[in-house]
Amino acid sequence: MKLVSTFAKRFEEALRIRNMKQTDIVNITGIGKSSISTYLTGEYEPKQKNTYKIAKALDVSETWLMGYDVPMERENTDNTLKDVRMASYNGVDVDGLSENEIEEVKQFVEFVRKRNKK
Repeated sequence: MKLVSTFAKRFEEALRIRNMKQTDIVNITGIGKSSISTYLTGEYEPKQKNTYKIAKALDVSETWLMGYDVPMERENTDNTLKDVRMASYNGVDVDGLSENEIEEVKQFVEFVRKRNKK
């Protein structure tokens, strides 16, 4: 694999492609705003744990995000990723929940939304 870009450039590109802002990543990942800022300026690169969280939130490959010449798409992306991202974004911590539990969270959120529209 050949390094062709920097983490900061790829992070910025992924945010643009996904139409997301720094605050979205802060809310989804739980990583501090100042840390996200230092990653975007290139002052620091995240450790493996935060690289994973950011890549998952942006639905991109960690290796691509680190600047390597590989496809942007994540491998083994399941159908619940977008739903998990939205649940995390809405302040629900879904880490460690099974697919069935995530489905229950989604159903409850839909119930509350429908109830509030009445």
